[in-house]
Amino acid sequence: MTAAAALVLAACSNNDSNAAPTKTMNTSVTNEISTLDSSKYGDTTSSEVLQNSMEGLYRFNKKNQPELAGATKVERSKDQKVYTFTLRNNAKWSNGDPVTALDYVTAWRRTVDPKNSSLDADSYAIIKNGEAISQGKAPVNSLGIKALGKYKVQVTLANPIPYLPQILEGAQFYPQNSKLVKKLGSKYGTSSKNLVYNGPFTVSGWTGSNLKWTYKKNPTYWNKKIVDLNKVNVQVVQTPSTGVNLFRSGELDYTTLTSDFVKQYQNNSSYHTKVTPTNGYLSFNLKRKSTGNVHIRRAISRAINKQQLVKTVLHQGKVSNGIVAANFITDQATGNDYRKDAGDLVTYNAKEAKKEWQLGLKQLGKKKLTLELLTSDIDDAKRVGEFIQSNLMKNLPGLTLRVRSIPLKSRLSNTTNHNYDFVYGTWQPSYEDPIDFLTVGGLFNLAPDYHNANFWKQIDLARSTYATDPQKRLNALVNAEKQLIQKDAFAAPLFQQGTSYLLNKRVKGFQLSPYGNVAYYWNVKMK
Repeated sequence: MTAAAALVLAACSNNDSNAAPTKTMNTSVTNEISTLDSSKYGDTTSSEVLQNSMEGLYRFNKKNQPELAGATKVERSKDQKVYTFTLRNNAKWSNGDPVTALDYVTAWRRTVDPKNSSLDADSYAIIKNGEAISQGKAPVNSLGIKALGKYKVQVTLANPIPYLPQILEGAQFYPQNSKLVKKLGSKYGTSSKNLVYNGPFTVSGWTGSNLKWTYKKNPTYWNKKIVDLNKVNVQVVQTPSTGVNLFRSGELDYTTLTSDFVKQYQNNSSYHTKVTPTNGYLSFNLKRKSTGNVHIRRAISRAINKQQLVKTVLHQGKVSNGIVAANFITDQATGNDYRKDAGDLVTYNAKEAKKEWQLGLKQLGKKKLTLELLTSDIDDAKRVGEFIQSNLMKNLPGLTLRVRSIPLKSRLSNTTNHNYDFVYGTWQPSYEDPIDFLTVGGLFNLAPDYHNANFWKQIDLARSTYATDPQKRLNALVNAEKQLIQKDAFAAPLFQQGTSYLLNKRVKGFQLSPYGNVAYYWNVKMK
């Protein structure tokens, strides 16, 4: 170890000592909030804020298992399609209003309504008429959710599913204060003041565009006794060195590390790391003539040296050769990890990539092609973009690739509006089932743009006919993934993200979600 490295480690350890216990935690995120409207968010930071300040029917416990939260009781019909939830009559919004069944109906209908362009509308395919509504083929009020009184909600599924508690824990299924939604209209969730909260914390100080906000213990939360912290100060730190310096100086208790700092801090007692099911991937715009060509998409998918990307750029995580994460989903039919059953679908193969590239150019009538890769403007995303740029221009003769790195909110807007050739992003799942990866998965514009009949047939079989037949359901899911990723290259899997971070040793009870890098603060105590 060099003297400089030793000083760095010593500085980090000084962060944890000689400080009086406090009920305030100082923390950071890498991106700004895009919105606090649970019908419209599509990014990790907004999800983290919502999960710390809101609550749905379920919440993850300390072991990351879903348990009833906004509801006290659930009854299930014999055909496993109708669930009746009894809500807590002591659950309140931060303005004192009771949380009612109507608040769930309002929220769910807003999210699935195609007029709202929700990035999570596909999640509602599990609910009766959810898919048809999101595609504009059925009225919004036909969604399978009803208020059976002030504190009773009836949910009707499209088909039986084994993972309902996990998916209903997600922020896209949270209630929304019906009165406030009606009052604020399009302003709902556009700032911390344009929202009320029913979870462990309230949010203050977010104007809609600034880079700092505060969680405050919610005095109206029904379970406030579990919340020890009075306040969590959050700031956006997009430059990794800034986060590290703030941690070393004692101004931050938690900060994530990018690839540049993993090697430097991996032997530090404040260092933590794990591989998550969060995907790093490319998604293509099928409406553009160039990326609408399947051979061009296959070429790009196969021309990236993913092992080199993980080892030399990211320094954490693992290569992904399928869109469904490895070591995350145990299949009911075989007892194996799903990824083992499905196999490697897209591997690095420069020779095959060149063949596909030439076929694509021939079909397009071109000898050269200029494309643009869209990324967010955080350091890691820009580095991945630069690596992809170098790899593709090396392995695909005649390609000129430009990288456009913009703020995350703008990147999400550009993808929704089809203003891209292909985009690099990361996505964390909401529940442990391949359906989530194959029908949501950060797969921008999948439902409106991708019309392969076999893919949608296999998805429908997995959701309906084979819902209670594990082996046939597995076969259908594997067939769907092969069609989407291997044959049609709608998206290109790159890696499973690793998450590494520095945490003040005085912080106890800190928890990350089972799906990625969303931090939970309601169980934290400062020692």
